[in-house]
Amino acid sequence: MSPTYTLIRGGRLVDLDAHTAPPTDILIEGDTILELGEPGLAAPAEATVVDASGMLLHPGLINGHTHGPGNLAKGLGERMSLELLLTAGPWMGGGRETEDKYLTTLIGAVEMLSKGCTACYDLSYEFPAPTVEGMAASAKAYEDAGMRAVLAPMVADISFFDAIPGLRDALPANLQRAVESYRLAPTELILTRIREVVQGWRADREMVRPAVAPTIPHHCSEAFLAGCRDIAREHGLGLHSHVGESKVQAVVGRKLYGSTLLQHMDRMGLVGPDFTVAHGVWLDDEDMRRLAHHGASVSHNPGSNALLGSGIADARRMLELGVNLAIGTDGASCSDNQNMYEAMRMASYMSHVRGPDVDRWLRTGEILKAATQGSAKALGFEKLGRIAPGYKADIVFVDLATINWIPLNDPVNQLVHTEDGTGVHSVMVGGRFRYQDRGPVGIDLAKLQADAERARERLERTNRQHRALFDQLAPVVGSFCPALAREPYHVHRYGAPAHTH
Repeated sequence: MSPTYTLIRGGRLVDLDAHTAPPTDILIEGDTILELGEPGLAAPAEATVVDASGMLLHPGLINGHTHGPGNLAKGLGERMSLELLLTAGPWMGGGRETEDKYLTTLIGAVEMLSKGCTACYDLSYEFPAPTVEGMAASAKAYEDAGMRAVLAPMVADISFFDAIPGLRDALPANLQRAVESYRLAPTELILTRIREVVQGWRADREMVRPAVAPTIPHHCSEAFLAGCRDIAREHGLGLHSHVGESKVQAVVGRKLYGSTLLQHMDRMGLVGPDFTVAHGVWLDDEDMRRLAHHGASVSHNPGSNALLGSGIADARRMLELGVNLAIGTDGASCSDNQNMYEAMRMASYMSHVRGPDVDRWLRTGEILKAATQGSAKALGFEKLGRIAPGYKADIVFVDLATINWIPLNDPVNQLVHTEDGTGVHSVMVGGRFRYQDRGPVGIDLAKLQADAERARERLERTNRQHRALFDQLAPVVGSFCPALAREPYHVHRYGAPAHTH
């Protein structure tokens, strides 16, 4: 078959290093960028010409950490810590059928594309264990939307109430009995399911590829962590885990392992160049040095860290010590949207809150690089994150006539601090428009809305008992876990000088 060519003419290409956007033509062969040049770039006569006049062109943003199941739960909670959010899991994410798993993932994919994001790392959860059918449904949603993803079953073999020492015992007897239903499947069954998902993978791995996500280290037995490690190594897959997201996790790690959670995972051989830490708020310098030594990544999720009160990750120190930094939104149940422009802006603002020394604040260029090249490395996609010859043609077209760009002063600063998604006109993934003229390609939004409303009504009925149980559990969890977080720890990541509340 003869190659197909696309020529993008008349656009202005963001130069991350120079903070400029010179007029640039882009020649694409198939799904890959072939050449960049000044206006008037020569192209084969048969090339399809795309007029990008009045458009700013930037690489597709890459979401380093999200959860597809959260998209049907957006806006359900407020004033929730991470531990309360985990307690609410059966209410907010329970009762899902296979069609719900497809639907919730599709909602997120459409939102991300509409806001300039072309790839994501999705940790998808099924209770009590992952299924081939559920993961295939989520993969199909990304394929139908035309978006790239790394899709990892998020797994554990220890329930939340058993993972935090003393929490189950703090519950009244009737609630101890009630949470028995939240115990997870046996270790070997879950590991078998993960193998089945990986071995039965049918999606095109250039678009959607599998990974393994042991959710939180102390929610996993050592045998389970070793099993996840072995499956990932055997099949050449990435590993992704929430490490030091909250101070509760950090304190529990010290109690259980006599070390940080990251040190525990490193001793077990999970940390390598294919390993991504989600959040990493409570990492210390030694943790960061270990990650850098292994060529590992941290997905910095400043929005959810703030919303859940987890603290402010020291992204500057991570970069200083050589950690690959990605940017993520986290799931819509704990950040309430999938807007990578907002995540970048939050990364900037939260670095300022850490202190008055402006030299330690993140630069906009560092943030945009993290949200493109850094996230691409975390996902394991070598040819994403840049608009350059040999890279995949994942390109965002931003309308310079929208108010955020009047006037255009500095394209890098304005992408991070000003753009909010409303300027996105069109989005290419692999040289094909997947979002065009401000609408998704091949997705019926009216049908998506109707399907989502039906699912919402049904899940509200189905999970009513879980909601009632959450209301009983929340006062206990909401007092027990903050007490743990008041215990001494050798790093401080809260916005206040001391944790006194």
